[in-house]
Amino acid sequence: MRELSELVEVDDPAWPVLQRELYASAVPVEVLPADLDRGRATLVQLQVTAKSYLGAVALHCGGLILERGWLRILGSPAASNPRAFPGLAAVNQFPASPDAAWRPEDGLVVAYDVLGGVFAINSGDPGAAGRPGSPGEMVYFAPDSLRWEALGAGHSAWLSWTLSGALDRFYADVRWPGWQDEVAELDGTQGLSVFPPLWSAEARRDLPATSRRAVPVAELLGLGRGTATQFDGHDPGFLGTLDV
Repeated sequence: MRELSELVEVDDPAWPVLQRELYASAVPVEVLPADLDRGRATLVQLQVTAKSYLGAVALHCGGLILERGWLRILGSPAASNPRAFPGLAAVNQFPASPDAAWRPEDGLVVAYDVLGGVFAINSGDPGAAGRPGSPGEMVYFAPDSLRWEALGAGHSAWLSWTLSGALDRFYADVRWPGWQDEVAELDGTQGLSVFPPLWSAEARRDLPATSRRAVPVAELLGLGRGTATQFDGHDPGFLGTLDV
């Protein structure tokens, strides 16, 4: 494994560039404070450098909260963070100390949304958990289809895309009038359970008429994985550990 100095002491670190993107973001973004020691440990386990957006977020950022909490991008949060926000290491069950043999199960979970959708970086195994896309490509587990979708981009391009205002189009079919106020009331471990569920004909026909309540995101992930397995007969694989 490369030493911390090799990962941090790089030419052209990505954090200043990403900071400019965050400042100019087309959507509201909250940058949570980071725990430097946790960030360094995360970088060593990931074996990515600070030249990448993934490394920059892991090292310098406790997490990014976009659009009042609709999308939560994982970093290395300080223990005192007010949002009860989980980090990359906890969600992906990193080993207690750096382990060269460890690999993320199926892929690295890097973000989740308020509906229980999950964004991940595909693992080196192109067939992991039946996921589409190539190794290193971003994929999304969609709660309205209970399937993985390949996004056609790597992590850095995807992160820039989330800041560009494209989320409105991406989530157009699963947003209802007044969603902003409902989302803003949640903390970093909560999501919204929708009934009838998003994948049902009733929800597709009249989404504003559905009922919604705050629940732990861990509950949404468990329900999504279980329902997908029941309907398709195929387990979508690891969606992250949010009961932290």
